[in-house]
Amino acid sequence: MKKFWCLLLFVLTVGVSTAATPINVNHEDGIYHIILSGSKIKKQIQFVSSPTLITNKEAHNKAQSLLTINTGFFDPKNQKTISYIVYDGQIVEDPIFNENIMSNSVLRKNMSKILNRTEFRVLNCEGKYKYEIAPHNSRTDFLCNIQTSAQGGPQLLPNLRLEEEFFIVKDKEGNVVRESASVLHKTPRTLIGIKNLEDGEQEAHIFIVTNEHPMDIYEARELCAKYGLDSAMAFDGGSSTSLNYKDISVVSTQDSGDTGRALKSFMIIKKK
Repeated sequence: MKKFWCLLLFVLTVGVSTAATPINVNHEDGIYHIILSGSKIKKQIQFVSSPTLITNKEAHNKAQSLLTINTGFFDPKNQKTISYIVYDGQIVEDPIFNENIMSNSVLRKNMSKILNRTEFRVLNCEGKYKYEIAPHNSRTDFLCNIQTSAQGGPQLLPNLRLEEEFFIVKDKEGNVVRESASVLHKTPRTLIGIKNLEDGEQEAHIFIVTNEHPMDIYEARELCAKYGLDSAMAFDGGSSTSLNYKDISVVSTQDSGDTGRALKSFMIIKKK
């Protein structure tokens, strides 16, 4: 009987320890599902950028990060951002200063849509941190400031914003005549969402959809809805899709042994 109670105590202790783990990673059918739990980890999240393009693994090692994924869009020709990045309360990457966008007549005509694409935010609300997914131009709640954020798009939940964020353009007959970020094609994807819990706490859910199970944007939305997320969005995907966590290293470039595409911005989780 004593042995039984000791065993039961051990099982309960292990169960509590597992439940309290702030980073939980599962891999099934070519999809990595990462859950960030608890309030403390919100303070460890930072969105960072690099002056020159570097791989996700290089960013991971340089920051000595617990976990690193790719985030915003960028122009590989001039190595400048197409997405806003906020670090430590300051805008460190601004697409307005990307001359390749401004010199393109089609993009320039739709700048208001591009600049207002969806972003993932970590807010500091008088010392309490929380997650938010919202279009870039939307205001935060009173007494809340954006601590760090990364823009991507499109928004997946609660509403899919393909036309509003200039990811597709339709003609008068409703036919798609322009597509960005391969949203209508099956490709690897980096997705992030928020689940609001009954106790008022939040979980951040990240999906790294690999070459083993590529998805179009509608399937990506269904994946996020399946896990009951209240809001969700995409980051840059395709060959940019990357993850580094412990001994897990995921890149979506096809060549065997490839270290991954060189990227502009990243989500890192700092060590305590």
